[in-house]
Amino acid sequence: MSNTLRIKKGVDIRLTGEPSLECGDAPQPKVVAIQPTDFPGLTPKLAVKEGAQVQAGDALFYDKTFTSVMFASPVSGTVKEVVRGAKRRILAVTVESDGAGTAKDFGPWGGGDRDALVAHMAAGGAFATMRQRPFDVLANPADTPRAIYVSGFDSAPLAADTGVVVEGRMDDLQFGIDALGVLAGEGGVHVGTRSGDNTLGALKGCTLTGFAGPHPAGNVGVQIHHTAPINKGEVLWTMGLQDVINLGSFLRTGQYNAARVVALGGSEMHDPRHVRTMAGAKLSDLGVSANEGARVISGSVLTGTNAGTEGYLGTFATQVVALPEGHDPKFLLTEGWLSPGLNKFSMSRAYPTWLMPKKKQYTLDTNQNGEDRAFVVSGQYEAVFPFDIFPVHLIKSIMVNDIDAMEKLGIYEVAPEDFALCEFVCTSKIPVQSIVRDGLDALKVELG
Repeated sequence: MSNTLRIKKGVDIRLTGEPSLECGDAPQPKVVAIQPTDFPGLTPKLAVKEGAQVQAGDALFYDKTFTSVMFASPVSGTVKEVVRGAKRRILAVTVESDGAGTAKDFGPWGGGDRDALVAHMAAGGAFATMRQRPFDVLANPADTPRAIYVSGFDSAPLAADTGVVVEGRMDDLQFGIDALGVLAGEGGVHVGTRSGDNTLGALKGCTLTGFAGPHPAGNVGVQIHHTAPINKGEVLWTMGLQDVINLGSFLRTGQYNAARVVALGGSEMHDPRHVRTMAGAKLSDLGVSANEGARVISGSVLTGTNAGTEGYLGTFATQVVALPEGHDPKFLLTEGWLSPGLNKFSMSRAYPTWLMPKKKQYTLDTNQNGEDRAFVVSGQYEAVFPFDIFPVHLIKSIMVNDIDAMEKLGIYEVAPEDFALCEFVCTSKIPVQSIVRDGLDALKVELG
């Protein structure tokens, strides 16, 4: 490994219910759902109708702007429902599996120029998980990025273990990295690894950089910022580690692959562990079992969505977390704000838990412990935000839609997930991530 960088700002939220390293195959999902809402900036156009028969890899919808980029079905079966919301917006396309597992054959990649590779990936659904910075949206297949970045580890609470994720799939990962090398510009492919973990040390054709420190060290945006920050006018592409593995599998076999290793964890989760399944699987089909009344989150506790056991695994989700709901009343002196707080996690020194061992784990619920209040500069954001950016000033510029200030304050470098810890520590209870998403969308529209 040629370089190691230490991230000093951030915090590791140590939650109870850490998944074991055991990994088994989840039952074949009976129903899967591909949700256009997982892809910011996407305007979906249907490629199928309800009742249509599809194979794995057949297109369910495509993007209105980049019409060549297809979003494929992970399973073979019948299109069960097109779920629509306000103004007939497509929220999900569900497919009922026939259990046969038949897949459309796109043919293995036999080599060729960059444009041919992009076209092959786009037609087979493998390009759909490529993201672009700035704006953190679906990548434009016509662009040539300055470089492509892949985070090789997840530092979020209760995250999936990298060793479990890549076990038995290193050949696919290397094939995927090689393909990204064809797509990348002069900057090449960069893979961020956890310092001291040599799981990905044998990868070739990429620049490996180790990152030490607390979350969000595993965020790809943090890794970009600390290696080669984005300048205005530049384009970078990013891809998740498991998506790169699936890309390699697709190019080797010619069949679409939506496999996922998912970490099931949290204090309310029965039997926390890792499971192998596929993107879009119904959570109840995964064998997710949680205590009654728990909140079941698809994705990280910091960035995921409240899906419930009848919801679906998000396209980019690699975790399912069950936490207690925070609606139970708390007595002032025992669990309220006048309690000793021996089991309360806090970024301030208001509770004595800052004296506790660093490995102590906490059972946290979903209670915000307050409501919206005055948004002031308190220094809380800066303690957990490892960018050379003024986070509060940037958020306020977005709230007043000051495009010029947004650009000067560094909005091109960030994505909503980079502000997740800011939202967690915020005493003003500001929905920071949704504000950043709105700001990125508004700026993208403004710039055309």
